[in-house]
Amino acid sequence: MTDKIEALLFDLGGVIIEIDFERVWTRWARDARCAVEAIRRPIGRFEPYLRYECGALTLEEYFGALRSAMNVTLTDAELLAGWNEIFVGEMPGIAALLERMKPRIPLYAFSNTNRAHEEFWKARYAPVLTHFEKVFVSSTMGLRKPDRPAFDHVVREMGVPAASVLFFDDSLENVEGARAAGLQAVQTKSTADIEAALGQRGL
Repeated sequence: MTDKIEALLFDLGGVIIEIDFERVWTRWARDARCAVEAIRRPIGRFEPYLRYECGALTLEEYFGALRSAMNVTLTDAELLAGWNEIFVGEMPGIAALLERMKPRIPLYAFSNTNRAHEEFWKARYAPVLTHFEKVFVSSTMGLRKPDRPAFDHVVREMGVPAASVLFFDDSLENVEGARAAGLQAVQTKSTADIEAALGQRGL
């Protein structure tokens, strides 16, 4: 028997907003006039990226680390243009789902992200983001998923028991981290997955 759901918590990238990191590498390679394979990196394990997402590095410091790792001479402006290529658009059907759920249950979002991306998605996707009571951002909190302190902080701010929060994320690592922190959590790849999980819980 699971606890009653009192709030919904959504990841942004891959759940609310479609993202594609390959677009970033492609733009940088084009501007640097080199092959994508020459600069592509496993960004999720790139230590400066993780520090940047926790607000421990400035944009300029992060771009300096990237420039060195990729061995390119791209300017900060060129790096920023490519960096924001990650965003594709809203996930199909998500706006309608949030609009339907908003009068029924509090909605929140929690994103591992950085200040440059936050500035971009706040402006580009403002209408769909208005459905959320609050968007929690790793670079502001100094904490990121899947770490337990990040989920503990978000749940405290939401003001509901962890077991009463239903969390959606496209990353299994983040879903497992949420479950370890006591939240109910579902890995999703599409809005249909979210619909199915809500239906199973009578929402």
